[in-house]
Amino acid sequence: MTDVPSLRGAEVGRRIGVGLMYGLWKPRVLGSWRVPAAGPVILAVNHAHNIDGPMVMGVSPRPTHFLIKKEAFVGPLDPFLTGIGQVKVDRHSTDRTAIARALGVLERGGVLGIFPEGTRGEGDFASIRAGLAYFAVRSGAPIVPVAVLGSSDRPGRLIKALPPLRSRVDVVFGDPFDAGDGSGRRTRKALDEATARIQKQLTAHLENARRLTGR
Repeated sequence: MTDVPSLRGAEVGRRIGVGLMYGLWKPRVLGSWRVPAAGPVILAVNHAHNIDGPMVMGVSPRPTHFLIKKEAFVGPLDPFLTGIGQVKVDRHSTDRTAIARALGVLERGGVLGIFPEGTRGEGDFASIRAGLAYFAVRSGAPIVPVAVLGSSDRPGRLIKALPPLRSRVDVVFGDPFDAGDGSGRRTRKALDEATARIQKQLTAHLENARRLTGR
């Protein structure tokens, strides 16, 4: 039996995120009420900067378990990230343990955070990996698109790897939607169609978020 990441740990992670994100930057959160208050949910987050994950953890109304590349689990960060309920994933193979843990989060009615682009980039949802469609179709969980804007605009003066301290970062939550076609099919064709559906929704959300925030 695969261990399901700790919900209590994710709540601790959320509290740490609240303290750090609101202490170091000025998050402006729009639409967090769109996240369903109960039941399984997938947060699909664009990824332009390393703080995007911790930022969403800190501002999300519910504790979130993110799929995080195994390369981040180094030294003391390994037990810390595991302790706060995050899921280590090997992006270069079919990581059955990570898949089972992520599905376990959703089966328990929890919130799974995914960077659908797979890696940090422009943060524009230009390339969506099939993993998001698999989790959404397999679990039946709705997807809530999340746009983080402003984290990668310019480097900080003190620490170049971070956005300027006390700068504003916008986090915009979109309306939940179902990735599947309602048939429950998990064939390659069904997942490809779901991925195309997801990309269209996420891209539209990002455009809307940019209009809303003026970014």
